[in-house]
Amino acid sequence: MFGRVEGVVLAAMLLVAAVVGGAMWWVSGPGAPTPEVAESALTDAPDGLAGLSVSADSASGDRARARTPSPERRAALEPAPSPTVSPSEPALPLAGRVVVLDPGHQLGNSRFPAEVNATVDAGGFTKACNTTGTATAGGYPEATFTWEVAVELRALLESAGAQVVMTRSSNSADRWGPCIDERGRIGNPGGPGPAADLELSLHGDGNLAAGAHGFHVIAPESRAGWTDDIAAPSLALAQSLRDGLVGVGVAVSTYLGVDGIDVRGDLGTLNLADKPTVMVELGNMRDPGDAALMTSASGRRTYAEGLLAGVTAWLG
Repeated sequence: MFGRVEGVVLAAMLLVAAVVGGAMWWVSGPGAPTPEVAESALTDAPDGLAGLSVSADSASGDRARARTPSPERRAALEPAPSPTVSPSEPALPLAGRVVVLDPGHQLGNSRFPAEVNATVDAGGFTKACNTTGTATAGGYPEATFTWEVAVELRALLESAGAQVVMTRSSNSADRWGPCIDERGRIGNPGGPGPAADLELSLHGDGNLAAGAHGFHVIAPESRAGWTDDIAAPSLALAQSLRDGLVGVGVAVSTYLGVDGIDVRGDLGTLNLADKPTVMVELGNMRDPGDAALMTSASGRRTYAEGLLAGVTAWLG
């Protein structure tokens, strides 16, 4: 004799087998019971099965779910997509480098004669703080020329990743200086601001000799206690800048230096520098051909591109 519990279990097993194994007969076979009959059969079951509701629809749905993986399961079964690797940005050629640009003179120097003519240390001797600079025959000032080339060059250097420090922040008729000693010291190790890799002091010459034209780069003479530690790298920098300017079609000087290079020991900006430093006389502003190049935007861009090439090659 089965007890009550055994009867409940047996009934449950028979009912599930009937529903799962013969769902199609229950749904569409001859004499298929109505939903009400199926429901009443379950409702009249012993207490252990009361409330259990199983229908043909749910059984077929269970089989469908068993055949069709869930979205999460499908995702797990699908091969993982290959990781997307973003191409690394190429390192900028001058990233981490610091360059000091010294646009020679200042537009307002002529309005401040006392300040500009005051003497300062130029490397063991004294010289005037600064000068007014020269100009083209048409009146285009050297201070403006050097400023505009420096601004152009600054943009190119920064695009290449360099940090640029300017020795003056404007080209103003209401300002003067800075003096040559301050210009040379900017960017020196241990000084205020970042230590520079190099300094370019930009100028235009005012030579009145007939036919004198072209650029030249001035490196510091080796002077014990002053420039003996920077003379050799400064000369190498001067040569690299010479090559860069020649590479963009600027003619070397016909009147000063040798093959575009000059060496001097009397320039305060060079003597007071403690990093490779050169002075670039980009052309003779009194020569009509040089003046035409200097006064045009395209010409100043050419100077800047040549200087950029020289700096990049030297730092490379």
